[in-house]
Amino acid sequence: MDPEQIPLRDLHLPEAVGWWPPAPGWWFLGLLVLVGLVLLLVNYVQRRARGVARRRALRELDTLIADFEAHRDAVRFAAGVSALLRRAMLAYAPRGEVAGLTGEAWLAWLDRGLEHPQFVDGPGRKLLELPYRRPDADLAGAEVYSLVTAVRQRLATPVGGRT
Repeated sequence: MDPEQIPLRDLHLPEAVGWWPPAPGWWFLGLLVLVGLVLLLVNYVQRRARGVARRRALRELDTLIADFEAHRDAVRFAAGVSALLRRAMLAYAPRGEVAGLTGEAWLAWLDRGLEHPQFVDGPGRKLLELPYRRPDADLAGAEVYSLVTAVRQRLATPVGGRT
């Protein structure tokens, strides 16, 4: 038989494989990435929400300092700082643990987690003394500003390992 007479046709290549629908492994990988992104977003939102109380407290502390510098009223300043600390710490710790503390117990609780205790034996002790001074008493600004430093440190340091 003559080779040119054989009814042969050229090879036909199959169509290219489409990208849709993806294989099950790609669906699983996409789902894994999506879950990871959702977890990262939830973590970010929680961390941001925990920092809101700290940022607000620091802004309020700045307002109290400005008020003290304008009026030089240590009694009002100390009462404001004490209330500010109480509210800020209630945002981070259980109400039953913080709300009933007063005096030395409150100062000891404020020292929890600080690298260098500031309240029991440090400048933060002024929280117990300043509210009971005469409003017109001569007060060294250094006392107030050392208290402010202690309060800033307390507000900046996480309570109980939380951030």
